Amino acid sequence: MASNRRAFLTATAVSALAAAPTTATAAVGTRPRPTTAPAALAELLDGNRRYATDHPRHPDESRALRRQLATAQHPFAVIVGCIDSRVPPELVFDQGLGDLLCIRTAGEVLDEAVLASIQYGVEELRIPLVLVLGHERCGAVAATLAHLETGAPVPGHLALLVDEISPAARRTRALPGDWAEHTMRAHTAWVRDAIRADPAFTSAHVVAARFDLDTGLVSLLP
Repeated sequence: MASNRRAFLTATAVSALAAAPTTATAAVGTRPRPTTAPAALAELLDGNRRYATDHPRHPDESRALRRQLATAQHPFAVIVGCIDSRVPPELVFDQGLGDLLCIRTAGEVLDEAVLASIQYGVEELRIPLVLVLGHERCGAVAATLAHLETGAPVPGHLALLVDEISPAARRTRALPGDWAEHTMRAHTAWVRDAIRADPAFTSAHVVAARFDLDTGLVSLLP
């Protein structure tokens, strides 16, 4: 990702909305919405527990709220996740319209468009939390491991995914246990650390997490 492109994106970020409130919660629709990173993370994990135990509330889906959101939005978290159809963030965290700014690429791979989207959320919408969400049995990870094992060419645009995930796969190859799981965790943590290190995102708290397809639970990664 070229530094001149990053500088261009930083210099031309769109100023579309006023800053969100800075108190612990802000009223949007009929329920308070978190505006601090700890409150936002707690809301995400609480929502995930509801999802995993088959007690979702499906909040923020009313017609009245749709009308309110037509003029402004104040999402409380950025989710950088995978495109996998089994891991939709709004369902996984039991959230609704206007709650989450979701950015999804295969294997949570970063590029300039992803970084610009995160920057829009953090700088322009004043979102306090960025959560990078990896998941078990990730297809992008599986494709990367298959390439490293066989050396077969990677077709077309898929090469970008393999190039980005391969460093995590190589670092974890000698570890005992599930190579795919180790790779997913290492890559998810690397994406988190890359976002943390970027000066465009210093105002946000950035965490990494793992979604378990079997239990439906999200757990934070160290």
